Amino acid sequence: MPTDRWRDGPATLRVAGTSVPLEIAASYRARTRGLLGREGIDGAMLLTPAGSVHTFRMRFPIDVAHLDRQLRVLSVRTMPPGRLGAPRLRARHVLEAEAGAMRGWGLRPGVRVSVYPAAP
Repeated sequence: MPTDRWRDGPATLRVAGTSVPLEIAASYRARTRGLLGREGIDGAMLLTPAGSVHTFRMRFPIDVAHLDRQLRVLSVRTMPPGRLGAPRLRARHVLEAEAGAMRGWGLRPGVRVSVYPAAP
């Protein structure tokens, strides 16, 4: 799906043959809210556009993957609550999930992911 048409809402993330429930946060309001105030997430959240994230006021550690324009993974790291992530210069999107989830999906630098929006 062209990234310029993404809207807030449910979708599916494909990583190396694995399908993962995804929430897209494309509006300013949805990106600002992100995972704040939640106890966890089933699947992942895609913040777009975004180049960095923070975990202030988060209740759980998260995995963070920076993606370029072609949805190729630039970096993956785990961030505990109360941290400010460094921005990635080529990053255009940020993928967030509960700590440890991305390793289970096979998400690592160089892997390209796909996003499929939910049917209307």
